[in-house]
Amino acid sequence: MKTPTDIHTHHDRYGAIISTTPEEFRPEPGKFYSVGMHPWSLTSRSKETFPLLETIVRNEQVVAIGETGLDRLKSGVGYEEQSEYFKHHIYLSEKWHKPLVIHAVKAYDDIIRIHKAERPKQPWIIHGFRGKPETAGQLIREGLYLSFGEYYNHESLKFVPLDRLFLETDEGNMPIDKLYRKAARIRNLPTHRLRKSIKENISRIFTFPQQSRQ
Repeated sequence: MKTPTDIHTHHDRYGAIISTTPEEFRPEPGKFYSVGMHPWSLTSRSKETFPLLETIVRNEQVVAIGETGLDRLKSGVGYEEQSEYFKHHIYLSEKWHKPLVIHAVKAYDDIIRIHKAERPKQPWIIHGFRGKPETAGQLIREGLYLSFGEYYNHESLKFVPLDRLFLETDEGNMPIDKLYRKAARIRNLPTHRLRKSIKENISRIFTFPQQSRQ
């Protein structure tokens, strides 16, 4: 089994880190997962899922926590309550030494503020980043990583250092190979060099079961 090249997808496939919820987690051999409680799915009873989530994240096929995060436009609970869920995911990320995959909408200032306050040892990854280069710069300086999907600001993609960059398919239909080719053209790099750099990032940030490494 090869190390995944797609760090965040909602499609059930090999060669990717599959994002799922505690309720939907059904691990299959050879696949890797991130598990969390998305801001959109939160309700007044979501705290009842904490024990299940805390059990699941121990699984070695779960290589990341999330997606979790903050969304000022859409959620089943208030923004302050979202922060409580987000901080619980931070706790699990630190406890089990797994990266945190973050959904953020109009919340980058708060993400940075919380990162400064929590001073986490585990990597934080903003998934599906579409912000401007100025925002990318703020996040990079704070130590975060950025993952780009099908849609993004091209100047931001050019700006992000290679050692802080990931690619993902998320919910889109564009194959990950095509995303790599497109990103390589935008960055004026050979595709194989971009693949090599991101593969190094993935191997450095995520911990996979030993038998899966190639």
